Amino acid sequence: MRCVQIMFLAMCGVLAPSMAQTQTWQIDPMHSAAQFSVRHLGISTVRGQFEKLSGTVTYDPATPDKTSIAASIDTNSVNTRVEMRDNDLRSPNFLDAAKFPKITFKSKRIDRSGSTLKVIGDLTIHGVTKEVTLDVDGPTPAIKDPMGNSRMGASASTKINRRDFGVNGAPAMAGDEVLITLDIEMIVPQSSGK
Repeated sequence: MRCVQIMFLAMCGVLAPSMAQTQTWQIDPMHSAAQFSVRHLGISTVRGQFEKLSGTVTYDPATPDKTSIAASIDTNSVNTRVEMRDNDLRSPNFLDAAKFPKITFKSKRIDRSGSTLKVIGDLTIHGVTKEVTLDVDGPTPAIKDPMGNSRMGASASTKINRRDFGVNGAPAMAGDEVLITLDIEMIVPQSSGK
């Protein structure tokens, strides 16, 4: 009987560290950015971002291929620094923010090849869902901030064709290809534990 108890305790000692490493991180909107760029008239590049985003990342550094991501962006928060253009982007001409107030992403799987990490998931824009691949740089090593919270970050990018998502406005003015760039900082508040 004592032998069984010793084996059980030993197994717990082996499993506990790996289980303890899995954490659910919150996207910190104050230190994160969801940006995009698109060609205007084939001449210049117009850049903008969405001011409001949220989401969670479940991550274990020992098994990064099991990472799961769920993120949401408020389409009304689009900002290109030109009010008239932003209003047009919110209108039915483009994002139709009144009807489709959220852009969402939900990961399906993670592919890792050496130091390259690709996150494959479903992106929903304008009510249309398509599978996309995010090329990820990171994540950075986790650190403790001065308040005792755990933090880490990552950057990701992908290219989409806006017409694939039914965003068809102003074909002569705006290019079809949109580059999406994400700079994400994640946090586990001190009180949350592991």
